[in-house]
Formats: sequence, structure tokens, C-alpha cells
Amino acid sequence: MAGLPGIKLSSVGAPDVPDLARQALLDEVWLTPKPGLVDAANNGSHRDMDLPMFLGSIAAIAPWFSTFHALGHEHAGRGTSEMLRLIRPAGIACEQAMYQATQGVNTHKGGVFSLGLLSAAAGRLQGQGKALTVSAICATVSEICSGIVERELVASRKVSTVGERLYQQFGLTGARGEAESGFLTVRQYVLPYWQAESCPKRRLLAAMLRLMAANPDTNLVSRGGLNGLRYVQRYATRLLLQGWHEDDLRQMDADLIARNLSPGGSADLLAVSAVLAEIAG
Repeated sequence: MAGLPGIKLSSVGAPDVPDLARQALLDEVWLTPKPGLVDAANNGSHRDMDLPMFLGSIAAIAPWFSTFHALGHEHAGRGTSEMLRLIRPAGIACEQAMYQATQGVNTHKGGVFSLGLLSAAAGRLQGQGKALTVSAICATVSEICSGIVERELVASRKVSTVGERLYQQFGLTGARGEAESGFLTVRQYVLPYWQAESCPKRRLLAAMLRLMAANPDTNLVSRGGLNGLRYVQRYATRLLLQGWHEDDLRQMDADLIARNLSPGGSADLLAVSAVLAEIAG
């Protein structure tokens, strides 16, 4: 039963994390302007993907978040260290559904990883009869991913993925490190400021800028090296300090496109931020 997408196991009154994940992906992709990223205005720095492709990808992967949740619930009595092994086959199947919908383009691999973990952690907590709080769900994700950086990056002798290459070159731990930390970047740089903006759109845009300023985004390093990462971090920091309008973000979009830079890791964390902010209430 847990291996089939679309099954929901939510406690009455508890946040529906799989549905929050789906909505967060939709809110993220429609958010405009997003510098260097696919949005309603343009394709950002991407030649191989666009808004319709992203919407198709979300439709393909969203049902699997309920599967991750169901697996977390089903195996709530197992050791936390076993969870990653137990949910990994569903993660691979979800990625395959994404690739089938996009004809092989990686639109949401980072989102599948991060939001799948949030969904599984929520299912585990609910299966244990525990409350869904930001601290509990992030601690559970951290426990599920305990040792993943050591196993898959530090001890790895092969360099077959971008993440492995960037760890070998620069010591960047990417999505694995963020998950193992319990999404520390989101908890430290986004959630404390979430209510500072009353307009929902501006709240998301401000969160995006905060992530771009703080996140050691491996997507940026992959495209532009450490100089590309630092350029975006300085740019976002400057806008946050001086105050910003949407025109500033449109100019930043043009500048990042000219440099072929795309902060895709921050886009994934923006979706995580939206889910956790909803759980925080």
C-alpha cells in the first residue's frame, strides 16, 4: 500500500505536509521575478526548461509526497537510521516519474530529495503520535540523514555526480549537508524573518533573497565557480541591506542570465521554507 503514490495518512487537524509540499513547488515556480530561474516571465538561465515543463514535473512528482509520508508512518517503529534505506526506492521512482514527464531534464531532483524527506519525517512523527512542529520535523530529517555527507561525499572514491565533484573540489555538501543539518539555513536565515513582510508575494521574494545571500548554492558553483556564488551572494546581500523593489529583481535576473547563473539550490530551499513556515503557523 505504501508503495503507491497518492495515499494520504494525515492526523485530523495536523498539517498535510505532502499537500504543503505540492503547493510550495507551485508557489515557487510561479513566483516572478526570480533572478536566473524559470518563472512566469522567462526561462532564466535555462535553455532546456520552461514553465510548462516545471508544471508537468510538479504534476508527476507531487503524488509521491504522500508515498513518502505513508512510508514514514508505516515504519515509524523502525530505527531512524533505517529510514533513508526504506524510502530511497520511492525517491528513485519519483525521480523517474519526473524524468519521464520532462523527457530527461532535471527540474526537481533537489526538491524531490528535500520535500520527500520532510514528508517522510512528518509521517514518522505522526506514526509515533508526536506533534508536527518545525523543530521536531527538522530534527527528524537530520536524524534520518545522519552520516549521509560522510558516507556519500567524504568517503566516496568516485566522482560520478555534480554533488560529488563539487565536494571534492570545494568541500560543498549541497542538499545532503542541508538535510543533515535539519535545514539549518532555512531555520537561521528565513523563518525568523518570515512575518516581516505582510504581502505573501513579497514574503516569498524576500525569503528567496535571504537564501541567495546565505546559501552556498552548488548550482551556482557548478555554473560559475566560487566567483559566481560570491557574485550572487553579494548581490542579494546588497539588495537586502539597501531595500529592494521588483524592478531590482528584474535587473538582477538580467544580470544572472547574462552570466548564465541559476540559484537552483535556493529555489529548492524556498519550497522547504514555505512548508516549514506553514507548519510554524
